[in-house]
Amino acid sequence: MTWLLAKLAKKLLAKAFGRVPALNRQDGTGDSLAESLSTIASLIIWVFGLMAVLNLFRLNEVTTPLQDMLSTLLHTLPQILGAALVMFIGFVLAKIARELVVTALQAANVDRWADKLGGAASQQLEGASGAVPGYDAPQPPQHLQGEQQGLGQAHAQAKAQQGGKPMRISTMVGYLVFAIVLLVVAISALQILGIKSISDPASHMLKLILDTLPLIIGAGILLAIGGVIANFAGTLLENLLRGMNVDGAVQRMGVDTENVDVAKTLARIAQVAIVLFFAVAAANVLHIPQMTEILNTVLSIGGRVLFGAAIIVAGVFVAGLLAKLVTGRTGDVVKIATIVLFAAIGLRYMGLANSVINLAFGALVVGGAAAAALAFGLGGRDAAARQLEKLQQNAESSRSADPDHA
Repeated sequence: MTWLLAKLAKKLLAKAFGRVPALNRQDGTGDSLAESLSTIASLIIWVFGLMAVLNLFRLNEVTTPLQDMLSTLLHTLPQILGAALVMFIGFVLAKIARELVVTALQAANVDRWADKLGGAASQQLEGASGAVPGYDAPQPPQHLQGEQQGLGQAHAQAKAQQGGKPMRISTMVGYLVFAIVLLVVAISALQILGIKSISDPASHMLKLILDTLPLIIGAGILLAIGGVIANFAGTLLENLLRGMNVDGAVQRMGVDTENVDVAKTLARIAQVAIVLFFAVAAANVLHIPQMTEILNTVLSIGGRVLFGAAIIVAGVFVAGLLAKLVTGRTGDVVKIATIVLFAAIGLRYMGLANSVINLAFGALVVGGAAAAALAFGLGGRDAAARQLEKLQQNAESSRSADPDHA
């Protein structure tokens, strides 16, 4: 009777499950899921039948463990089926949520805006500068145009060699939503199964993720805004500096800028400063004090270094003016002394080895004073002797003219 029921159940279930396309997929052994489920049902019938036979013979030593196992299985089976149903429904909901998010972002042209921002950043890396609306974009110096064209061609060849399409922003966000929904459903399934050792830490982790996600989105928006502002400000500053012919002015100061684009360098420094400022704001949003402290330190050091460099550049400019006013070898000495003085001031403001700078500057001043004293003493020895002899004669004549002394 048990054999007949098991065979009939296996045949009927295999036929019923075979009508479901999702259950006809073959596993690693070559059997379909429908066949596996029907085999499991047949084996369960066999177990119940054997239990009935063993109870007839009153073999309690054998039937008691089997009955406990079956009782536990029957008690757990609804939970397993419920967890499986929740996982299936959650998987379907996650796919629907992913498609909705991807479609909504594509309808909002998020990918197009991301491509524009990425293209602008790529153009900056290639060395191309934009133009202010209504004005022609000023060109870089002649000696840098060939180098920038070569960089642009190399970048174009690298892009041509890349295969496949990059993942879109909408697709990435869609997969992120899919993962979050699936994680929520998986935790719910674990709670249904009553596995607290896994579900409780997973629930705590999910709470942390959901609490942190808005902060991460806000920080990302701040960084994106900072990138846009840095891009616009850098392009505008570069155009302005080129219009003011900063490269020519620096060359007239006597600084060799053959391999350096001054306008582009200053614009990039301004862009980095703006991005760092927004990075500090993003770190504050994320409530990460260590990162905020590091970025604040970088900004502070960068500001001191920039101001110190500006002092040194101003010193070079002043030294050039003084060298033009004072001719001959004295002009060279004045120029070098001015540059050394401003370099010491600039390095001290940067905070780079203050004790060494103080020692070197003091040694320079003391050495100069000693050199001047030695030069006067050795070179004016005869004149000093004549002055001392004259003073001695005056003293003796005054004594002889004094009647009290006589």
